[in-house]
Amino acid sequence: MNTQQIDTSIPSASRRRMLSASAGMAGAMAAMSSLSASAATTAGGASHAHATGHHHGGGYVNAKDGTPIYFKDWGTGTPVVFSHGWPLSADAWDAQMLFLVNQGYRVIAHDRRGHGRSGQPSEGNDMDTYADDLAAVLDALDVKGAMLVGHSTGGGEVAHYIGRHGEKRVAKAVLIGAVPPQMVKSASNPNGLPMQVFDNIRAGVAANRSQFYLDLAQPFYGFNRPNAKVSQGLVQDFWRQGMAGSIKGQYECIKQFSEVDYTDDLKKISVPTLILHGDDDQIVPIDDSAKLSAKIVKNATLKVYAGAPHGMCSTHVEQVNADLLAFLKA
Repeated sequence: MNTQQIDTSIPSASRRRMLSASAGMAGAMAAMSSLSASAATTAGGASHAHATGHHHGGGYVNAKDGTPIYFKDWGTGTPVVFSHGWPLSADAWDAQMLFLVNQGYRVIAHDRRGHGRSGQPSEGNDMDTYADDLAAVLDALDVKGAMLVGHSTGGGEVAHYIGRHGEKRVAKAVLIGAVPPQMVKSASNPNGLPMQVFDNIRAGVAANRSQFYLDLAQPFYGFNRPNAKVSQGLVQDFWRQGMAGSIKGQYECIKQFSEVDYTDDLKKISVPTLILHGDDDQIVPIDDSAKLSAKIVKNATLKVYAGAPHGMCSTHVEQVNADLLAFLKA
């Protein structure tokens, strides 16, 4: 269809409306093009954006291999940087970020590569690269004096970041339901979980990760316990976040949270460290994680949540938020 045909076949009033709509569509397309160009600029130049004080609440940072790493960046003041658990995204920290930004803190969270809105590369789904990606975000945003907070796999990421990149940008650390020092049973970790546990997770992800994530949400939040008050919203949100990521990235991440030994990383942590863990954590049992980490980290305080599950940041929001705020102010 061309303009001449339209002009000769419709009344003038309708023709004017169509021309007006076409102009509006052209303007909208131009605006979308402008937004795309702006997003590309942000992805490649987040450091410059933040340096001028206009980080616009988030965007993308390019990792060393070019993988785009999505981040949120809200507020001002002392920075609190969050690393999420598997197979989730930065959205897992919504309750903590909203609370702390309203308390006057700057809150930053990124999606791990292969998770959430970040890139889904075939390579680099390992803890060395995860730590380097976190470093890329902190460097691009020129974060200083931060409190790093890691949940589950994110706890391993925080520990390995410090072990690999040091504490020049870090003032405090918090490990919540975290996987260090090591989850799998080995000669050096005789009380760890059998490899079969993690092979079963791999099998579940490979066969039908959609159903697997729905099922995993039950013990993750302790909803499989007698008289538990089940939140269907949390179950659905767990599924939503998990399914947004890359099956390959998530599959390969299983090795990183189960087999990596973070003992040497924990030994390098010298900043004040708060360790929070539920004693009914069915995913990362407390005896082989938090209690051991608290003995290894030089300046650590362990706080045990009675009856709390692995997903305690969502089931015990007020308690976790209060503890984070108190530790920030300490």
